[in-house]
Amino acid sequence: MFKITPNPPSTDAADSTSSRTDSKKLDEAATRALDYYLKPPAEKETSDAIDTLFIIAPNIDAECLLANLSETLASANAMVSDLAFDLEGSRRHVALGVQQMIELGQLLANRALDVVEVRQNVR
Repeated sequence: MFKITPNPPSTDAADSTSSRTDSKKLDEAATRALDYYLKPPAEKETSDAIDTLFIIAPNIDAECLLANLSETLASANAMVSDLAFDLEGSRRHVALGVQQMIELGQLLANRALDVVEVRQNVR
């Protein structure tokens, strides 16, 4: 007579031990994978981790920062002014408005730089 279903797998002691070991390894691998993809990362201290592309060195004094800000604004002012004179109509007015805001920022930075220089000379 032909048997329709196959015989069940053998349950030798050696087979069950290796099966438990394999099962444990698979559980550990699954836990590592889930932790990697789903577990939120531990909080990093801001002093140890740099999450930005550009940073400013923390030991730079205010005078140096303001001087660089003033120079950066002067460069942006020159670029926008050059662009504005190549434009016409409402686009030119927009570029000149941006140029004026940069100019005001540059004036504020220069004034702050003057205040910092005065405070350093008083000490």
